[in-house]
Amino acid sequence: MRRAAVTAAVLVAALAATAPVPGAQPKVFPKRVLAWADVRNGYQHASITHALSTIERLGDQSGLWDTVIRTDSQPVTKQPLTFKTGTGIATGEQFLAYTLNDYDAIFFFGVREVDLDAQQRADLLSFVKDDGKGFVATHAGATAFFSWPEFGEMLGARFDEHPWGITDATVVVEDAASPMTKHLPARFVVNDEHYQLKDFSRDRLHVLARLDASRLDLTAPLVHRRDADFPVAWTKSYGRGRVFYSTLGHHRHLWDEPWLQTMYFEAMKWALRL
Repeated sequence: MRRAAVTAAVLVAALAATAPVPGAQPKVFPKRVLAWADVRNGYQHASITHALSTIERLGDQSGLWDTVIRTDSQPVTKQPLTFKTGTGIATGEQFLAYTLNDYDAIFFFGVREVDLDAQQRADLLSFVKDDGKGFVATHAGATAFFSWPEFGEMLGARFDEHPWGITDATVVVEDAASPMTKHLPARFVVNDEHYQLKDFSRDRLHVLARLDASRLDLTAPLVHRRDADFPVAWTKSYGRGRVFYSTLGHHRHLWDEPWLQTMYFEAMKWALRL
């Protein structure tokens, strides 16, 4: 009984320490981010929820952006949203009725064929291209929307298998001056699910880092690239907007690594023009 009493006292103290202070003002953030991961039609990754929560935490701790996490695609629209509640219809912030008009950037960890209608697809492209907003995608984001070529044009490349599965690979930093990569060593080894990409051109991308092809098995059956060019991170412009993508982030534990957090933190800042 004494141990139970002590445990209860510790729990009460912990809850008291985290309880809201009466009259405290909510935080005011300069930017708002939609962390979007609709995976209903694709492969699940254990890292997805952790990645979304990491982006939320980085924004909150830095005070730079507020994050709304969604695992559906309803807010990916510029059209007004309405919600049926009982016998009436209500709209408003209390129902998180934000649309793309209310966000400054998207962090995307979706996979395969995400359900967007034609209007939503047009609105998403316009969000970046016309409105000048940011789009930061990670890992399986390159596997999304195979049936939608314009998405691949915005992102900069498409997934083309992972010939080596999950393995150690050497990453070579190409731009040591970029805020996203300047904290990294010139070469380092990462255990991850390393991607091969297609439909990309260095004329349209600014590659920040790539895999060291000399340390990869280029005779593996699914290796399709003959130029041995395997980028792992880049930036690009899409109309007025900014796009960042990295293949890195398959493992859940990688999102606890300070170097990976710094890369995506700086990517979000860059995409948000902070």
